[in-house]
Amino acid sequence: MKVSFYTLGCKVNQNETGSLAQLFIQNGFEVAADGEKADVYIVNSCTVTAQGDKKSRQWLRRAKREAPDAVTVLTGCFPQAFAEEAALVSEADVVTGSSARRRILDDVLLFMQTGKRIIDIVPHENGEAFEELPMEHLEERTRSFMKIEDGCGRQCAYCVIPRARGNVRSRSEESILAELKSLSESGYGEAVFTGINLSSYGKDFKDGTTLADIVLKASQQGCIKRIRLGSLEPDLMDEKAIATLKKADRLCPQFHLALQSGCDETLRRMRRVYTTAEFKTVMENIRASFPNASFTTDVIVGFPGETDEEFEKSVEFIKSCGFLKVHVFSFSRREGTPAYDMPNQIDEHEKSRRNHILQTAADEIRAQIINKMLGSECEVLLEKPISATNFTGYTREYVPVVVSAKGHCVNDIVKCTLGEFDGERCKAACCE
Repeated sequence: MKVSFYTLGCKVNQNETGSLAQLFIQNGFEVAADGEKADVYIVNSCTVTAQGDKKSRQWLRRAKREAPDAVTVLTGCFPQAFAEEAALVSEADVVTGSSARRRILDDVLLFMQTGKRIIDIVPHENGEAFEELPMEHLEERTRSFMKIEDGCGRQCAYCVIPRARGNVRSRSEESILAELKSLSESGYGEAVFTGINLSSYGKDFKDGTTLADIVLKASQQGCIKRIRLGSLEPDLMDEKAIATLKKADRLCPQFHLALQSGCDETLRRMRRVYTTAEFKTVMENIRASFPNASFTTDVIVGFPGETDEEFEKSVEFIKSCGFLKVHVFSFSRREGTPAYDMPNQIDEHEKSRRNHILQTAADEIRAQIINKMLGSECEVLLEKPISATNFTGYTREYVPVVVSAKGHCVNDIVKCTLGEFDGERCKAACCE
């Protein structure tokens, strides 16, 4: 039998889909190729925006239309956050949430036996443990996204994810180190630690272990060539954490600090717990310990009440930070969040205008930063071959490159000199 997956949302969702695929493979299924008919269709949903819920419904509708006898499954954050609404999605034969993922297989098999629709959404509970799922090892990959944390205890005004993911749960040190060893043995060159609120790793442990501690231990283990971190909360990057991370020599000095707005007034309405001055101090502290550090971030434009003046403050602050890359999002009104009912909602046309202005400014800064790096030497992990001698890859600072590296192969790390930047990638020449 064959199973097909459709994944929406973040890297955590993508990681979980890979683990679910492994679970089904271990139990006799094959993963269908793109466009190939399957016996089971699974949507791993994202509910950050209402548009995500709509896409989940549309995909299920199409799957049911094209394969009416197949089993259709709706899982992930949408059912967990909005169980009653998800239960009404008639195109789904099985509806599960973002907890107790291993039960999906049993639910699918039970439906195949009985033909009776199954709603199996397990509520998150205080004190629940991190759920271990099968490891995802794909031979063609060089970078693995490793989920080491789940859940979030914050209450940002725009976000419904704590409702979908529950409280913080951290993966054990033993499990993390075991997967890193396995990844290295499978030929992977880089592991990217991810989580719903990655910076909160260890907050559910009683021994005081932090994200920085597990990164240092992972580096000292000496298996994987590179470790990279996913999105970080700036207020949790204190001086102690930075000092610990500095000792991790396999850590890539690229830090994704979630800003959301460069205006203090907007940050307060968002219920973020730092100011722009505090954010800038974190960047300065990181740069002091990592001289070659690069920074990426997320920013929301058009949050309720964001005036022209506030938006201009945000743009100027973001320009002053020198981000290598900025992911700009227009605010999406999400039912179930405090921001949904806030006054002074911004119309869609104005959101689009602001998005374009900020993205244009961010792209100009990106080009300036990369152009200043041209001629410098760097290390690149060779990822995708595009000819007999050319590969795409990334520097430790997360600059995308095309490298001419004759005699090398995928997963090699080579020293090279950065050349011309075409707006997408740098051309690089191998030094060896």
